[in-house]
Amino acid sequence: MILADKIIDERKKNGWSQEELAEKLGVSRQSVSKWEGASSVPDLKKVIQMAKLFGVSTDYLLKDELERENRGAAELSGNDTDSPLRQVSMEEANEFLNTKRKTAPRLANTVTMYIISPVLLILLAGIAESSNFSLSEGLAAGIGCAALFLLIAAAVFIRIADRSKLSRFEYLEREPFETEYGVSGMVKEKKREYESRYSLGVASGTALCIVAVIPLIVAGAVEASDLILDACVALLLALVALGANLITRVNTIKESYDTLLQEGDYSKNKKRTKAKMSTFSAVYWGLVTAIYLGWSAWTQHWDSAWIIWPVAGVLFVVVFRIAQMLLKVDGN
Repeated sequence: MILADKIIDERKKNGWSQEELAEKLGVSRQSVSKWEGASSVPDLKKVIQMAKLFGVSTDYLLKDELERENRGAAELSGNDTDSPLRQVSMEEANEFLNTKRKTAPRLANTVTMYIISPVLLILLAGIAESSNFSLSEGLAAGIGCAALFLLIAAAVFIRIADRSKLSRFEYLEREPFETEYGVSGMVKEKKREYESRYSLGVASGTALCIVAVIPLIVAGAVEASDLILDACVALLLALVALGANLITRVNTIKESYDTLLQEGDYSKNKKRTKAKMSTFSAVYWGLVTAIYLGWSAWTQHWDSAWIIWPVAGVLFVVVFRIAQMLLKVDGN
């Protein structure tokens, strides 16, 4: 635990706000905020003053506990103290956060592209089956499949390009590491500032996914034509894609903070399991895409085969959890 973290911890234990602590120390609230964010360090006089206020020793505030943290991390990683963990500097941490922030919108857009890839196919298939249009089913399927493959190919290209930009940071997600002085406090401060935006993004995205099904339910209740139903399915996918975009965008940024803090899915104990589950996810969704295309081509029911996607989504959650539990059992 670094000095910045200790100041935050002791201030909260005493029930003081940053303004109240600043008043007791005779400094500005901005100074306290910078200390807690590890962007600046208080002078020795202020450290002594804080030690008296908190009822702790100056040694406690000033002595960094990296040795204890190194020992714990070494035990978890199976290494001894002769094999020190990699150190993440403030510069490297900021570069990682900035890179994740820049790639988050593109990652979210690739998720959108995956979800909406069959939309044109569904619409054209419905138009081809309608007696009001002269579009042949073969032409509709050809154009729709071309659009589907183009969107998926573009999404894959973007993912690979962004992955190459993040490749030098992969060890942060896969291996235990240590952060240099001030990094943890800086990341915690940024994470706290982002919490409200994250919550809003997740809530908005979830609401869109829930609302997406309403047009289809209404169309089914009034016994609308097949073409209208197909249009409602397309709208459902579009709204779900938008909701998934919002959730992915904010979650990617939040995960960048968790990665540096080694919290949640990026804790030392979960990193090995996460790497295996990433491979599982890629194989699973590749198989689902192959099943969708194969089934649609065989039955020529492109307008109804979309049901494979929501079913696959539900099954994925179940299978994913089972696989996680099995991996944990193996790890033990």
